[in-house]
Amino acid sequence: MRLALTKYGWPEVIISPAIVLGAMILVARLSSLVPRLSVWTIISIEAVLAVILIWVLSFFRDPYRRCPKEANLLLSPADGGVTDIEIVKENGFIGEHAIRIGIFLSIFNVHINRAPCNAKVERIRYKKGKYKNAMSPESGRVNESNDLCIIRTDNPKDRLIVRQISGAIARRIVCDTKEGQELTGGEKFGMIKFGSRTELYVPARANVKCLVQIGDKVKAGLTPLVRYEGQGTRDERRAYAQIKNPGC
Repeated sequence: MRLALTKYGWPEVIISPAIVLGAMILVARLSSLVPRLSVWTIISIEAVLAVILIWVLSFFRDPYRRCPKEANLLLSPADGGVTDIEIVKENGFIGEHAIRIGIFLSIFNVHINRAPCNAKVERIRYKKGKYKNAMSPESGRVNESNDLCIIRTDNPKDRLIVRQISGAIARRIVCDTKEGQELTGGEKFGMIKFGSRTELYVPARANVKCLVQIGDKVKAGLTPLVRYEGQGTRDERRAYAQIKNPGC
């Protein structure tokens, strides 16, 4: 079977394995140049380097996924674990209270980000910042981040935000899309390299049902995070915006 690798990782996929393979060859040569090195020492070093090589390649894996097409679902934008769910005030783009769902991506997760639904990219906002532990919700406010501000092309035509956040290890955010571009639900648009956090912001309304809980494992483009259940009245939306903790 072929290991599919993402185009976003080609620099690392080429350079990192070359370095590791070079180190493995050097260690093999040392066995003849330094007689004191035992066979088990050489084998142990070679095994560690082999594991690193496999991990580098697997980090940039790009598995095929058949994404759900239901227009009333918002799919997970990332692989990982749900670390927090809360209602926040989002005045910058959404302009009202929003449910924020935070997902932590470990170094063993697939790191490709996908669009949560059919949408048009309205705005892209990049912000420099710190590199705190991405498991903390605070990292979404202070860390380096990139906001993909999108508008659903299906009804309801809500404004949503997918926030890519660097972590303590991650140092590069890739966003391979442009303002005005249309994305389909589950379509790949970028990745965050080497451990990170991704957040989904959706307007907090009575007709918006959160489908996951803290601790759930999710997969980008496969796991539904939110389901729309009708339009909801204006009074219902206002009342729901007053709730501090969503029933998720």
